[in-house]
Amino acid sequence: MNNQLALMQLADSFFPSGSFTLSHGLEYLVQTKQIKTVVELQNFLQILLLNKIGSCDLVALIHGYRGSQQNNWQLIQNADRQLFSQTLIEKNRQTQQKSGRALLMVAQETWQDKKLEQLQQKIAAKQFYCLHPIVFAVVAEIAGINEQNTALAFLHNLITGLLGAAIRLGVIGHIQAQKTLLFLTSDITTTYQQAKTLKLSEIWSCTPTIDLAQMQHQKLQTRLFAS
Repeated sequence: MNNQLALMQLADSFFPSGSFTLSHGLEYLVQTKQIKTVVELQNFLQILLLNKIGSCDLVALIHGYRGSQQNNWQLIQNADRQLFSQTLIEKNRQTQQKSGRALLMVAQETWQDKKLEQLQQKIAAKQFYCLHPIVFAVVAEIAGINEQNTALAFLHNLITGLLGAAIRLGVIGHIQAQKTLLFLTSDITTTYQQAKTLKLSEIWSCTPTIDLAQMQHQKLQTRLFAS
């Protein structure tokens, strides 16, 4: 029961990790009229899931989780380092670090586990970049959530955050957002099934349009989101 409640807590937008301030390039694509319809939004989310988050961020998260489970700090740090090196856009690295540190700060006050103290020490020693997916993995493992549910909670968190962004940007309404979340269920499941088989050395991403949108985001005259 406690594990299920912890799962709900981590996946909830009420949890103040800062990840819900990100649009992953969606804001730029909406403002430049490249995404105007529900179908275009769904395509964006599917590409982001399958060609970037699932093949990169989630793979690192899974290995970070396994490192935490085995109390293997080298594996946790390798996952963090590999994800940092694979995140080519500087702004994305910065937002990953900011949301990771925000999550770690809240988690330290909430769970008060020794592993979280060790993560903080490694940040101070400049041995840990503190990227959000890796911190999320360690926190979830500490909270007693299994690997599969941790990965699904992370993906659910991502998609609901982006659907919330789409609502604020005027692309969809609340009801359509719920329909879209249901529509993406099989994609979320497939994303995890593929990610869990990949080694850290096999991390990859291929989302050129989204990458360009993320790089151009800072040039927008008005912005609701950090990325």
